[in-house]
Amino acid sequence: MTQYLDAKTAALKETYRWHSSELQMETQIVRWGDFGTPLLLFATAGGDAEEVERFYLIKKLEPFIHDGRLKVYSIDSINGRTWMTSDSVPHRVWVQQQYNKYVAHEVVPLIYEDCRTDNIEIMTAGASIGAFNALVSLCRRPDLFSRAICMSGTYDIEKWLEGQWIEEFHYQSPIHFVPGLPEEEVEKLRQRFIVLATGQGKYEEPGESWKVAHALGQRNIPNRVDLWDPEWEHDWTTWREMLPKYVQEMLQHLQ
Repeated sequence: MTQYLDAKTAALKETYRWHSSELQMETQIVRWGDFGTPLLLFATAGGDAEEVERFYLIKKLEPFIHDGRLKVYSIDSINGRTWMTSDSVPHRVWVQQQYNKYVAHEVVPLIYEDCRTDNIEIMTAGASIGAFNALVSLCRRPDLFSRAICMSGTYDIEKWLEGQWIEEFHYQSPIHFVPGLPEEEVEKLRQRFIVLATGQGKYEEPGESWKVAHALGQRNIPNRVDLWDPEWEHDWTTWREMLPKYVQEMLQHLQ
């Protein structure tokens, strides 16, 4: 059996499963760690909650977990899988909408219960479509999330609407809804921070990060685009280097 974790981290791993009323299906969340700032990881398009362990992202975060500075949570990429299918466009938008509700109404309360507090701020992170979910979670609910680490993100998902425009989609896509947010809703976002990290190698699209930065910058929402060199491709090798770097940065500001 492949060992993705050391014994200490493996002992701090817990899996929770339940039937989601928002998604209308069985779902799960996996946790590594027992103390520290909670970090919610979003999987890539076809990934499950344990994908981040199999690709050694959790291994790279072990120093923070062992020091009691970080508790890591991960959930399945249900909506990511849906965007890549032949399902009808309205159904894809519905799944995205329900996924956002699932995160806010089911995942966050479970994290609060596990952390034994309902006022702890949660960081988000993800790569590729996971970066989109990390971003949309913070932009929709800045009362729940404090920082977003978005790596190699795909943010303009209008291309998957196949030329159709569905009103509900507007409210699931930060580059579409953030510019029009009422001023009172933007104020909370201005107390948050988003890093948009991207390589410039194979399959990377830096322009996607600049689109987000423009939408956020229009409303004076703190963010930063970090361009990594062309040697960094759209791959786990890149994300294994990015994530601990930005986790360290975020923890220095939060703790």
